[in-house]
Amino acid sequence: MEEQKASVRAVLAAARAEGRTALTASEGQLVADAYGIPTPAEGLAECADDAVSLADRIGFPVALKIASPDILHKTDAGGVRIGLGSAAEVRGAFTAIVQNAKAYAPAARITGVQVQQMVPEGQEVIVGSVTDPTFGKIVAFGLGGVLVEVLKDVTFRLAPATADDARSMLDGIRAAEVLRGVRGAPPADRAALTDLIVRTSQLAADFPEIAEVDLNPVVASADGVMAADVRVLLSDGIAPARRRYSREEILTAMRRLMEPRSVAVIGASNEPGKIGNSVMRNLIDGGFPGEIHPVNPKADDILGRKAYKTVGEVPGAVDVAVFAIPAPFVPAALEEAGRKGIPNAVLIPSGFAETGEHALQERIVALGEEYGIRLLGPNIYGYYSPWQDLCATFCTPYDVRGPVALTSQSGGIGMAILGFARTTRTGVSAIVGLGNKSDVDEDDLLTYFGEDDHTECIAMHLEDLKDGRAFVEAARETVRKKPIVVLKAGRTSAGAKAAGSHTGALAGDDAVYDDILRQAGVIRAPGLNDMLEYARALPVLPTPRGDNIVIITGAGGSGVLLSDALVDNGLRLMEIPKDLDAAFRRFIPPFGAAGNPVDITGGEPPSTYEATIRLGMEDPRIHALVLGYWHTIVTPPMVFAKLTVRVVEEFRARGIEKPVVASLAGDTEVEEAAAYLFAHGVVAHPYTTEKPVAALGAKYRWARAAGLLT
Repeated sequence: MEEQKASVRAVLAAARAEGRTALTASEGQLVADAYGIPTPAEGLAECADDAVSLADRIGFPVALKIASPDILHKTDAGGVRIGLGSAAEVRGAFTAIVQNAKAYAPAARITGVQVQQMVPEGQEVIVGSVTDPTFGKIVAFGLGGVLVEVLKDVTFRLAPATADDARSMLDGIRAAEVLRGVRGAPPADRAALTDLIVRTSQLAADFPEIAEVDLNPVVASADGVMAADVRVLLSDGIAPARRRYSREEILTAMRRLMEPRSVAVIGASNEPGKIGNSVMRNLIDGGFPGEIHPVNPKADDILGRKAYKTVGEVPGAVDVAVFAIPAPFVPAALEEAGRKGIPNAVLIPSGFAETGEHALQERIVALGEEYGIRLLGPNIYGYYSPWQDLCATFCTPYDVRGPVALTSQSGGIGMAILGFARTTRTGVSAIVGLGNKSDVDEDDLLTYFGEDDHTECIAMHLEDLKDGRAFVEAARETVRKKPIVVLKAGRTSAGAKAAGSHTGALAGDDAVYDDILRQAGVIRAPGLNDMLEYARALPVLPTPRGDNIVIITGAGGSGVLLSDALVDNGLRLMEIPKDLDAAFRRFIPPFGAAGNPVDITGGEPPSTYEATIRLGMEDPRIHALVLGYWHTIVTPPMVFAKLTVRVVEEFRARGIEKPVVASLAGDTEVEEAAAYLFAHGVVAHPYTTEKPVAALGAKYRWARAAGLLT
């Protein structure tokens, strides 16, 4: 392989030496050959006679394409002719192509016309690679041809891709069925397509200077694949690598940040309304058991604590310095914290890169690296670590301990998280603001939360990722142990930007994020409320052991909507075997309906609900239950809630745990019943059939990603 790499390196070096950012067709052919990418036989003709000679040697029919380093989109320039079956057709096409190219781009350098073997018939697909600003090299696959940018039926993975990644890409497009053969057409050669994706991704990964690889169209048939056109674009320069920390370095720093023994507040104040006063009050009133050191050059005492003129005067070791001073004063104070040996700085002030003060932010980043200080922020509300009784923020306190870690890039979203947690009594292990993410970001926190015994689920609001690959590495490690829910803001595509290839135009921000997050095993939430609901539900639901889901409902209409919600969330209604169908029928009236959903009808007493739920819990072939309750006076809401909890807890005591979710339809009494169910291990929501099933779907997605459910 080293010999092949050397040949590619020589081609790329020659192009760069000439100041070109695009390879010629013949250079692209050499690169493809080196990596075993199948391409048609071809040659470069400098005149019409050469074209006829090449066509005769290759064998008719042939295709002709303009060869110019300045014309990337040959079709747009009228520079392509296909299906040429005679010498006369080749001669005429050569003249027309050159004339069209000169009219399209008069200043373009034309090196000749490529004469190419006509590819066999088959399904046109696209395979390519681009350099994404967040994730680096990624590989793309989808339907090809002239409509590729219209249909946008494309999927992405990190490069280099494995064979398993490639196979999942073949099944990941909407038109996957086309590749399997439709209306009598033979299926495409999956093994050849898989191999092509892997080889293309490896090519891109091996050469950082390659910006884009575009194979479009690739013709996939039952006999193999062939890339009819190869386009390779080079980057202007290679971006500098971001500083990386080892896993142990991250864990050491994050443990001192999230579990500190001493905190200094730089800018602490006695004056109500000041951020430094609010942070001090929250630390003291929240009962933080460690040392709290106020720092203020103009005070001797703040809120009953001895104040220090500078952080350097604080006695002993300090784990965290919380900055509550204006942005221009941060660098000097940060440098002093560095000399003191403080490992973590929580930078609350705004006025850095978010306001255009990039130089100021670069200054504090440089100081952090110089002194070994990890920086959280700036431009944040602070953070909460309830298991440590730590509330280091100027916002309202929150102290309900629990299993959910929440982070947000936005202060406003952070406060929405806080309000939701308070309203729903969601127990949290942490709430962390990330702000500008000058240093500490999601992958640092994922690494910590993945090892934190108090955290069972992680939910993150993010607007971007500084280092997508570091995030994916941390997510893959963490997902094996606990679920990660992400709300990615900013779904608008960046694909409208100027792009040098079809692949480049297709690689819009959201499309790439969606596929790569899925590849990492992350659950992507469609909205803020969804993220928060998933986060509080996932620790409650047991891990499913199979795909068989049964709906038990007191209302036929709810059963239909719940069935739709299951399908929407990628879940499967169990096909009820005859013996189980008969068992359910013993408990429901003749005008009810067994099968799935099991419709017990609305007028049934509590005993019918209890008997059918008990059967659902007892039968090992059923792996999860979805309950649809209809409010009646015969079975009031709290009666339903308590009998459901009694049955679920009885089976839990016997070692039988299954996910159970419930949708409650009725008057306002169902709100209290839903809250009671949720508090006792049954994810329940009033007035909606979608939310409880979406939570169940999220649990299933995590179980599959973690390898717990095949």
